[in-house]
Amino acid sequence: MRIEDLDAPRVVPGSVEEIMEALRRCGLDWDGAVVRQSQRTALYDAALQQLRARGLVYDCGCSRADLRRAASAPLGSEPPYPGTCRNGLPPGRAARAVRFRAPDEVIAFDDAILGRVEENVARATGDFIVRRADGPYAYQFAVIVDDAEQGVNQVVRGADLLRSTPRQIALQRALGLPTPSYAHLPLVVRPDGSKIGKRDGAFPLPPLSAALRVLGIEADSMHEALVRFDPKRIPTTSVTMLP
Repeated sequence: MRIEDLDAPRVVPGSVEEIMEALRRCGLDWDGAVVRQSQRTALYDAALQQLRARGLVYDCGCSRADLRRAASAPLGSEPPYPGTCRNGLPPGRAARAVRFRAPDEVIAFDDAILGRVEENVARATGDFIVRRADGPYAYQFAVIVDDAEQGVNQVVRGADLLRSTPRQIALQRALGLPTPSYAHLPLVVRPDGSKIGKRDGAFPLPPLSAALRVLGIEADSMHEALVRFDPKRIPTTSVTMLP
């Protein structure tokens, strides 16, 4: 069990306990002590230092306004990151964040649900932030350090994080870390197609049987679900769930 609580101001008091209780109600348990990202900064610092020593990250002083202005200019042969700090901070500009030098190569992986996925991160995203201006490490960076340290070899998550995967694989390769297998599940959405998120609190945890139907499983218990589970039945598009 890993609690991803890097962004402290957005952590809702009591939410971690609610997550654990919801898992228990579904018959799910976990091994070992609960790991919290907010207590693992030293691991991330060490990994960032490795990248910095090899020139794979750099300090960026661009504000959002700077990026918006630069994005309106022709990009030429440069990657989509439209900032001006790639070759050093301009005079008088202080560092605001740390960016990873995205490799100009195609990152490819076979998703267990969606099939072959390919992306050139340098051209699609450009140099992305690994440590934010206000201090916390970015999700992309922290999770790949955690996955390697915890021995995670399978990542199953929502399809809204599919675009994150090529960036994470690029970071794994830069740090010499193993790449897990990936499976991106369909999102559960409202009837109007909008994503159901924990922030709005409008949808309580559905009955286990309803949640399992999203995965193409007709079952009333976790034991039945394990017997009947077939990854080929998992839909590849969003699933609508009524409140």
